[in-house]
This record gives sequence, C-alpha cells and structure tokens, in this order.
Amino acid sequence: MTIEDIILDRDRRGISHLRPHLPSDYATQAAQLILDNPGTAIIVTGFYILDAGFAETDGPPGAVVIGSALNQLGYNVVHVTDRYATEIMDKTGGDYSSVVDFPITDEDSSVEFARNLLSELNPSVLIAIERCGFTDEGKYRNMRGRDITDYNARIDHLFHSDVPSVGIGDGGNEIGMGNLAKEVTQVESLVKIPCITQTSKLMLASVSNWGGYGLAAALSALSGRNLLPSIEEEQQLLRDTVDLGAVDGMSAKQEYKVDGFTIEENSEALQALHDHLAAMGI
Repeated sequence: MTIEDIILDRDRRGISHLRPHLPSDYATQAAQLILDNPGTAIIVTGFYILDAGFAETDGPPGAVVIGSALNQLGYNVVHVTDRYATEIMDKTGGDYSSVVDFPITDEDSSVEFARNLLSELNPSVLIAIERCGFTDEGKYRNMRGRDITDYNARIDHLFHSDVPSVGIGDGGNEIGMGNLAKEVTQVESLVKIPCITQTSKLMLASVSNWGGYGLAAALSALSGRNLLPSIEEEQQLLRDTVDLGAVDGMSAKQEYKVDGFTIEENSEALQALHDHLAAMGI
C-alpha cells in the first residue's frame, strides 16, 4: 500500500473519486515541495461547526502532527487559525510553535492582515488542513451548504500570494480544493458549491487529519527518519483537542471522535503509516 492508499482508506464521502485527477504520488509531491522550501511554515486549520459554535476535531491534530514533523526538520512553525480554534492550537501545538489569531473581520481588513502577516513572517511555505475556503460567491459553506461566513476568518488571503502551498481536504469545501473545483461538483456525495481557493499542491484524504499524518509520513520517507507521533501521543492529542472544546464534525457533539471515527479507528490509519515506513526501513 502507498501513503495515498492508506489515507484514502475507509472513504465514507467519496473523496477518492477525485484521485484520478491528481498525481498518483500526490503526498510525496506535497512533501517534496515543502522540503524544497525550508524556513518558516505557516499551517492553517480550524473548521467551525455551526450546530456546536466551536471548531471540529478534524484539522487541529493533523496540523500539530505536521508542525511537529517540520520542527524536527528545522522549520519555524506558525499555526494560524481564528478564535474558535486558537486555544486548541495554543495548548496542543507544542512549545516550538506560535499561534496567530486571524481576526474575523471584513474583506479589506482581512486582506491587510494577511499582507502584514506575510510581510512579518516571510513564510517559505503555507499549509492548509481542513480549513473552510471561499466559494465563488465569496462565502464559506459547510458540508450541508449552510452559510458559515460570519464565523470564518478570511485566511484564504494568505494563499493569494506566490508562497508555495499545500492544501489538505476531505469534502470539497476546504482551502486547496479549488484545484479540483469543477471535478468536486461532479461527485454526488461531495459539496455542491466547492471552495475555489487553490494551492500549489493538493492532498486528498478520507479524514483530513489522516492527510496530515500522510504528509508527515511522506516527509519521513524523503528525509529517512520517522517523524510521526506514537499511537499513544496521537490518541492523547485527540483527547486533549476534545477536552479543549472541539466537537466531532458529524455529530456536532464533544466526543472522542473525528468525522464519526473513534480514536481507535483513527489510530489504525496512523499505525498503517508507521508500518509503511518500517517496511521501507525507516
């Protein structure tokens, strides 16, 4: 099995229907883009769940795993989110990283904040994991098509730059899925109004966190060292994320699940990636 096979396993939404439209080794290509651009990595995440009034469990753990891998490779790591996930990232993101609370404000102020942030941090690479992105209406919509614009910082504006970028998504409405916006609408089970924000490289996953783990595994394979967390560390990270207020995106309840998958089911994906690296002698 490849990394892509592992992170698209148990696909409940039909995101794997988009796989033929990407390179077969898209995880490796995303990892190589990052390794080609050492320096400061901005990682954005945080997906607002309307029925809960808080961020979901999918996204932040994956962002933490990516950040940890990049820290081990010598990158400066900055997590960017908005007020619904700032505390989660602050408490789980590691002592090596900093957290930026991108304000939920109007278009002009958001553009200016993004411009200033890029100028201040001078990032070498941008990574988005499970972050709702602009539709062609300039709005943010959840999986059911409901408008959540009022609860989203316009972080997309960071990606309207020439900084190399990676997007990770599992439903069609996330930053990066603009690369396949037309194709998203042709898959019945995905969103009807997709995100149009594009990234240099796109990764698909059954659960975006798994995509984050897959990116860390691809970085591991290319660098020759296992940068993944242990199963115990990952399970604790998921518990901590929930304890800080995050909810399961499917049920909108504060429970130890991600997109309906239990903690143990999530760990199966991570274990498969560990096994994949072990088979490579890493």
